[in-house]
Amino acid sequence: MQSMTGYGRGLVCEDGREMTVEVKSVNHRFLDVSFRLARPIAFLDDAVRTGVAERLARGHVDVFVNYVNHREDARRVHVDMQLAKAYRQAAGELSEALGVKNDLPLSDYMNMPDVLTVEASEEDQDAVRALFMRALNLALDDLTAMRKREGNSLRGDMMKKLDAIDGLRESIATRAPTVVEEYRAKLSQRLSALLSGDIDEARFATEVAIFADRAAIDEELVRLSSHIAQLRATAELDEPVGRKLDFLVQELNGKVNTIGTKASDAQIAGSFVGAKGEIAKLRVQVQNIE
Repeated sequence: MQSMTGYGRGLVCEDGREMTVEVKSVNHRFLDVSFRLARPIAFLDDAVRTGVAERLARGHVDVFVNYVNHREDARRVHVDMQLAKAYRQAAGELSEALGVKNDLPLSDYMNMPDVLTVEASEEDQDAVRALFMRALNLALDDLTAMRKREGNSLRGDMMKKLDAIDGLRESIATRAPTVVEEYRAKLSQRLSALLSGDIDEARFATEVAIFADRAAIDEELVRLSSHIAQLRATAELDEPVGRKLDFLVQELNGKVNTIGTKASDAQIAGSFVGAKGEIAKLRVQVQNIE
């Protein structure tokens, strides 16, 4: 089980090329990859998406890529000969018109705007892509390790909350059978006081049966126990389980709500409130699990 929050960094230097990849992730319902690439490495677009999708299942992921080429052939100087000749012709015309000697040195022509421009050489895409994938995987290894550490912490806290909910379930299960008997005794006392002991036993039994049916929570308690067991087992899996946990917590919440609706006893109602509080905390935690 992994959290969806983490950070990783990978740096690879080889053959005069340097590639740095940083990856940050936060919780998200699906896998959402966000990045921007400089123009010289724009061809890495598919590699970023594919590389992240192969390693991560959920989360909003920001990828930052920095590439530097230190090779001697990384840049070339382009000379605009037509522009240089145009400058020289203009200088000659100006010299003739003003009667001034035209003695501009070569260095002046080289410094004139746009005569010389430095351009990046075309990259070896295969070499750069291979370098990027190595750096990306290093960053994702780092990110995954952090997500696992936080996932382990979340698992431990989840288990404590599930233990608390299970304890409240046991308390409700212990109390539930006595509720009907207490209702029977109280109803008998009230009817005896009102009717001077002359009770219609058939009607009395019917009233008790109706109450027992309305207050019956045996099925909910069994399902509640099953959901708690499934949550514990799922949390131990070493795979993306966030969506399954989210579904099970919703089911858990539904069963507890049903128990609360049927509760006609102060002790059961108190346990219901406690369970609802723990489930609310669980729902927040599950939102950050991959």
